[in-house]
Amino acid sequence: MDELSRLDSFYHRLHPLVKLLLTIAYIAVVLSFPVRSLAGLFPMLLFPLIGYALSGIPVRTCFYRLRYILPLVAFVGIWNPILNRTPVMTLGALTISAGMISFITLLLKGIYALMASFLLIATTGIENICYALRCLHIPKLLVTTLLITYRYISLLLSEAGTMASSYALRAPNQKGVHYKAWGSFLGSLLLRSMDRATALYQSMQMRGFSGDFYYTKGTRMQTPDVLFFVLGLGLILLVRFVPIATLIGQLFV
Repeated sequence: MDELSRLDSFYHRLHPLVKLLLTIAYIAVVLSFPVRSLAGLFPMLLFPLIGYALSGIPVRTCFYRLRYILPLVAFVGIWNPILNRTPVMTLGALTISAGMISFITLLLKGIYALMASFLLIATTGIENICYALRCLHIPKLLVTTLLITYRYISLLLSEAGTMASSYALRAPNQKGVHYKAWGSFLGSLLLRSMDRATALYQSMQMRGFSGDFYYTKGTRMQTPDVLFFVLGLGLILLVRFVPIATLIGQLFV
């Protein structure tokens, strides 16, 4: 993610606050669609596609990085086709129920939100996102917690990997950690994390930490930033309130 955020493109050079506000507005508009508004939801894909094109990041990179989260998104509405079998339309011999439409709608909402969130993180970086949050006067305690959690979750995973390797050396015939050892494994991981966190906080205090970080060099919005924000917000609202899919369908009738 950090390597992607250091790329140089027009979208990368936009002010962090512009990208943060557009992402929040986009996700809010996507979630505002009714559960059966499938036709109106398809054109909302236009905004993230434009963002990926301007940033130079392939869309497949987003889906590859989020491949473990997408099944969870699908699980949100997986019971809708079973619980709601009211027929809505028929395509040949296939009958589409209201539950199926609501399931696809929820799935698209989740995918769109993940695409927009990944685009924000991959083109902005956590320091710039925290800087944008501070521009919105978000309490510094929350912003600092977010930054530290993002930065040092890799340290926690490294500790878990070390413990898993030690366990594998002591139990070579087992695949993974036995369920009877899950409690002690997590307890040991918690204690090791607390020790590392204490040492980390003491080192931060020795370096003059006073409760706030200088996340990034503050910059003012330029004219391209303001224009892109206006155009991007206008595109999101246009797609939301203008039935583009219906208009396109009428052109081919």
